[in-house]
Amino acid sequence: MNDVNNIKSIVIVGGGSAGWMTASALAKVIGCDNCQITLVESEDIGTVSVGEATIPQIQLFNTILDIDESEFIRFTNATFKLGIEFIDWKEKGHRYFHPFGNYGTNMEALPFHHFWLKMQDEPAFSNLSNFSLASVGAYANKFMHPSTQQNSPLAGINYAYHFDATLYAKFLRNYSTSRGVSRIEGKVDEVMLNPVSGMIESLILNDNTVLNGDLFIDCSGFKGLLIEQALKTGYEDWTHLLPCNKAIAMPCLSKKTLNPYTQSTAQSVGWTWRIPLQNRVGNGYVYSSEFMSDDKAHALLFNKLESDPLADINQLQWVTGMRKKSWNKNCIAIGLSAGFVEPLESTGLHLIQSAIAKLMTLFPSKDFAQCDIDLFNQQTETEYHRIRDFIILHYKLTNRDDSEFWRYCKNIDMPDSLKQKIAMFSENGRIFRHDNELFNETSWLAVMHGQGIKPKSYHPLVDRLNPDEIKRRLKNIESVISRSADVMPDHEAYILKNYTPNDTF
Repeated sequence: MNDVNNIKSIVIVGGGSAGWMTASALAKVIGCDNCQITLVESEDIGTVSVGEATIPQIQLFNTILDIDESEFIRFTNATFKLGIEFIDWKEKGHRYFHPFGNYGTNMEALPFHHFWLKMQDEPAFSNLSNFSLASVGAYANKFMHPSTQQNSPLAGINYAYHFDATLYAKFLRNYSTSRGVSRIEGKVDEVMLNPVSGMIESLILNDNTVLNGDLFIDCSGFKGLLIEQALKTGYEDWTHLLPCNKAIAMPCLSKKTLNPYTQSTAQSVGWTWRIPLQNRVGNGYVYSSEFMSDDKAHALLFNKLESDPLADINQLQWVTGMRKKSWNKNCIAIGLSAGFVEPLESTGLHLIQSAIAKLMTLFPSKDFAQCDIDLFNQQTETEYHRIRDFIILHYKLTNRDDSEFWRYCKNIDMPDSLKQKIAMFSENGRIFRHDNELFNETSWLAVMHGQGIKPKSYHPLVDRLNPDEIKRRLKNIESVISRSADVMPDHEAYILKNYTPNDTF
């Protein structure tokens, strides 16, 4: 077979989570024997690295890399995550839980929630969270790995992690370099383009090193050194749909129980997060500079800390949106260089993982077939749009009008794709997952219900079962979930028993 057209050299610009996740996956799947993989980064350029919360898909990524979970948890000071609690979003004093894993069990070939919708006005069944093991377990601060016991909710435990993103990047850097990835310390001074094709030919570093490559991966963060500064790809701005454009982060020591969930608390402008790690708590505040000054934001976050800060404040600023093309010529943007949707549902690392998966599926030759590039960009656009819609949902469906910010959010003109989702659920509780979008029916149900939508009706085929039988089944499901949660050990005790903190931190 003639391999003269195969990619022989890949250059990744930027480290952090995006760069080292990409390098690790390429080293594992392609291998450095077949292709030279080089990552250039500078210790002088800080990484964002506040992405301490994840969603369950991260397990798949770590599994593909054959990462030992215990080693990873110890190294990154990780804890487990069963979902996200949203506080004061629908209105002040209200809270709800977005769980990983299902509600109840489907019956009579219909989704479980349609049976619950029929009975939701009965006081005994009013709390949807009682039908989710993730919710019940999380609120009891319980956690365990999925059980091998079949036909038990314990077999279906779905989880993610909270971890130190800087340590995760370091973990993957060790993983990559031990498998042959070359790391170069330096900054890119110049990007050389082919005058005819417009493709990137080489990078000139600050010490005059010339890096040639066939494929270039831009993991340079918001600035998009290759995809934007060199290739002028363009950007789709969504600030009018999601006005928050700044975040500050500050860790502190924990004074509370080690919760197996992230907390997001709506403020007068934007929201604060609390993410418990083994050795500290990650705290942050996402806000809009149009509605709040930096000084006020800093004061608000500082006042929310449960103990003295462990580090100086980390400040971020962005333009919500995405590149018009994530793959342009022989350059692929992965991570923040491709776009950014605020971290409300912990999607940052997933979008990196998803871009890597698409790259592997559509891995090019030196011909860079346009049909592959077009499909990559089309799938990326769909994914970003669907995640964007899901985030808008939290802001749009609120009863809050206690500030200019929330009044603005209530009046956001939603994309048609989101209008359709809300209309379908509002009428008869139907939820459809489009194009294998990231957030499944459970997620949409949790947030649409949590933010206060009460469907007018439910699936008409629910009425095939008589009400007493539905009540009997609901009681049984609730009882099984309650008993299952009782079996789960305490989250903090589980961590202490099975994992010790990273001594090198």
